[in-house]
Amino acid sequence: MALGDLWQAACDAGRRGRLTRDAASAQCPDNGGSCRHRNRIAVTQQPSEKSTDVLVIGAGVSGLATALALIEDGREVLVIDAGRIGGGASHGNCGTITPSHAPPLAAPGTITKALGWMLKADAPLYVPPRFDPGLWRWMLGFAARCNMQDWMASTRVKAAMLNDSRVRLAGWVARYGLQCEFTEVGEDYVFRTQRGMDHEMRELPLLREFGIEAELIDGPAYEAQEPAVKPGVAGAIRFHCDAALRPDRYVAELARVVRERGGRIIEQCALQSLESDAGGVRAQTAQGALRAADAVIATGAWSPLIARSIGLPWLRKAIQPGKGYSMTYSLPAVVPRRALTLRERSVCVTTWGSGFRLGSTMEFSGYNTDLNERRLGALERGAAEYLHHPFGAEKRERWCGWRPMSRDDIPLIGRAPGHQHLWMATGHGMMGVGMSTGTAQMLADLMAGRTPEVAPEAFSPARFA
Repeated sequence: MALGDLWQAACDAGRRGRLTRDAASAQCPDNGGSCRHRNRIAVTQQPSEKSTDVLVIGAGVSGLATALALIEDGREVLVIDAGRIGGGASHGNCGTITPSHAPPLAAPGTITKALGWMLKADAPLYVPPRFDPGLWRWMLGFAARCNMQDWMASTRVKAAMLNDSRVRLAGWVARYGLQCEFTEVGEDYVFRTQRGMDHEMRELPLLREFGIEAELIDGPAYEAQEPAVKPGVAGAIRFHCDAALRPDRYVAELARVVRERGGRIIEQCALQSLESDAGGVRAQTAQGALRAADAVIATGAWSPLIARSIGLPWLRKAIQPGKGYSMTYSLPAVVPRRALTLRERSVCVTTWGSGFRLGSTMEFSGYNTDLNERRLGALERGAAEYLHHPFGAEKRERWCGWRPMSRDDIPLIGRAPGHQHLWMATGHGMMGVGMSTGTAQMLADLMAGRTPEVAPEAFSPARFA
């Protein structure tokens, strides 16, 4: 099965809430260097080619947000996707907009925890024992950043982007009339143990330094405020700056606005190869050849799979797919008043008028498509420890999807090294929705030659090349 076929098959299946086993097990011949993708076609306009100003590859949250920002800049934009709009991680995450989550996964002690959890399939961070040289190379780079200096540097960079994007998102919702159940009531980190709360409180001075304020609430006071929680809560940390939305509806609304403003979106159009030169880019897709002045790679967790075919082989070492799970239900009898993170169990709880979702977990199992029952069950068990009504009567969706985890937990935003007209907006990890508007504006500014409001240097893809 060719690379484009693998990507398209997996994306097609992903919209049903899980991915096919065949798509995950297939191997692209390009991995061995003999794939037809190596036979590059010179970037010269052919009579049969379609053309556009900017080609955005990936119709997830990053790709569509970037498309909208570019359209607002006066660019003509075409978006293509191997599957359907929002068919990847944009669909099933919890939709929390969280400057509070600025601290990266690569923290002191993370590797020790991960090693201790390797044989526990329902652990919040799970690395199944297996032979995967690519994953272990990535893990070595990740482990090297699990120190206080790099942790603080990454927190600073992520906080800047999350704060900027949070403000922009509220503006976009109002400006474009995005009907995505957006709410700005904040988020609570809830603790069942004082030890857990004390550990988390150590990060608060750093977060305040970066403009992220928090309110501490003791157990009895929190139980009085939040009737959804069971007795015995040690306390909560409330982040008033956080927000939430329904991610699938947000992505659908971005697609609507892109189209209303003249952008084009082609679904079921897998990228097969891409070549760039000083004059622009040429892409071969499942629906024919395309010529563009610029192209943007916004393919999320699929970025490593297309790395060779777009001339960026180093990208395979920079990003790993981090598998997350969620379960969506009808509304329980009593729901939390705002989004919750049940901290000791690493379970996120989001309530919308249209439903109720439990989500989170991080699993490094490659492009494995199985819906792990133990990990799904861990979401419900974790919620049951904290909530009177941990889920609704109707189970509407069981989902898994892959987040694009960069080695340093900072996204890749900017010009692809060695390519004048190829740009990147990928590697957002668990923060794709929360960073979407800031990413879009940063990339639009860079492509126009403007200085972005958030310093772009730390996000440059060149750091991995």
